[in-house]
Amino acid sequence: MKHKIGIICATDDEISPVLSHLTKTEMTEKAMLKYYEGQMEGVDVAAVFCGVCKVNAAIAAQILIDSFGCNVMINGGTCGGMDQGLHVFDTVVATETAYWDVAEDILTEYHPFMKSIYFQSDQKLVSLARKAADQSSQKVVFGRMMTGEIFIDQEKRAEINQIHKPLTVDMETGAIAHVCYVNQIPFIAVRTITDTEEQSGVDTFDQNCSKASALSAEFIREMLKELKQLQ
Repeated sequence: MKHKIGIICATDDEISPVLSHLTKTEMTEKAMLKYYEGQMEGVDVAAVFCGVCKVNAAIAAQILIDSFGCNVMINGGTCGGMDQGLHVFDTVVATETAYWDVAEDILTEYHPFMKSIYFQSDQKLVSLARKAADQSSQKVVFGRMMTGEIFIDQEKRAEINQIHKPLTVDMETGAIAHVCYVNQIPFIAVRTITDTEEQSGVDTFDQNCSKASALSAEFIREMLKELKQLQ
């Protein structure tokens, strides 16, 4: 099966290193967003920075599926570290993700009637990511990501950790996973940590965003090397 990979990042800083790996790039505008089609490691890619928050991410993901024919979705970029064993510039691959700011019965009692609140990452993509991690010089960790629309500094940190025990938090992953779930599109997220409990705050995020984004993009590139061998 030939794959076309959708890559979504929240900001222009996060997508920039992804675009630097693309060749034969063409740009199309839809819904006030710029979509860049090209190839990375010989694999067809459509990449976009969606803007911050869940709705923006969902818009971008659905358009990648409907208008660009993407049949695999990767969410890249940055995240906040929640687990105390993680450090700035560690790269995290989601095995599952959910919303920390949505009531638990919203998605289980109503559409799409999930069995739990957690969207599972595609197992084949997780396995592929583990192979890439074995070849990578980066520290790569696998586990749960949580999504909500507040930048987590210290407020809410203890509550989220107690309830969900995530590795990381961000503002888009859950929404992209949600769109992929209802469309039956394989999904995975690869995000690199910009800030932690010890190194916290928006200023820390700003300082570390460019390097973290480059690390995330590089690992996505390594994943696509593995994917290319399967095509």
